Amino acid sequence: MAIKPTLVVALGGNALLKRGEPLEANIQRKNIELAAKIIAQLTQRWRVVLVHGNGPQVGLLALQNSAYPNVTAYPLDILGAESQGMIGYMLQQALKNQLPQREISVLLTQVEVDARDPAFHNPTKYIGPIYDNAQARILQTEKGWEFKADGSAFRRVVPSPKPKRIVESDAISTLIARDHLVICNGGGGVPIVERADGYHGIEAVIDKDLSAALLAQQIDADALLILTDADAVYLDWGKPTQRPLAQVSPEELNEMHFDAGSMGPKVAACADFVTHCHGIAGIGSLQEGLAILDGEKGTLIRMDSAPAHA
Repeated sequence: MAIKPTLVVALGGNALLKRGEPLEANIQRKNIELAAKIIAQLTQRWRVVLVHGNGPQVGLLALQNSAYPNVTAYPLDILGAESQGMIGYMLQQALKNQLPQREISVLLTQVEVDARDPAFHNPTKYIGPIYDNAQARILQTEKGWEFKADGSAFRRVVPSPKPKRIVESDAISTLIARDHLVICNGGGGVPIVERADGYHGIEAVIDKDLSAALLAQQIDADALLILTDADAVYLDWGKPTQRPLAQVSPEELNEMHFDAGSMGPKVAACADFVTHCHGIAGIGSLQEGLAILDGEKGTLIRMDSAPAHA
């Protein structure tokens, strides 16, 4: 039997908890069950490695964490590890129910970052629920959190340093070779720095798309698929001239501008992967996973692209 090509799938935290939905377990479980059906379809043609976001979830854990003032609040790296367990378990169970004959493995994953990364001085990663201006000001005063506008609302922002190395990549490759569907790098991975005395956690949340692209490079994957709440990458987003990109090369993407707070990291992650690994990368909505990789929906990035405009 021929070995299937390897696909790294990045599933957004907002695909698991949609914008404005209550941060409740039952709502998240229903969304995860829908996602699992799509991921299960992808396994028919690919060996799947699944990376998930954790923005809403790690923000919820931070809120719960701060509700007990008698104990010093746990740092973001530990909350990130908690979110890997929480979301990983729910994905694992839903996927096992869809694919009872497959081995589904969740791997707690550490990702090394640079303590001198400029991101630590300019927090941009949205976490947690949305607030109005008055609520955000109160929380900023009470907890010392930083907030930025997210559309018409406000959300907490934390540092999002660039991932340098997935510590457990060898374990991930071993599980893939054993035909496991691997869930790893949850929330972009637990952010750690290496010092003279070993690894240490650091206050940050890594962008899961950049982390997924780095993982795809480290394990020599054939394709990268970023599933989000947008149906494609758009030029001139929000303007009367907005138009989707169907198939495009990394070189073409590098000449275009995208919002650093939303589509920018996704585009950069895909362009970087395709440039270095000469595979394919897709961006689009969860429901259209297979069609994106076939170039029928969403945006497909490849070295030999067709005309960029749909």
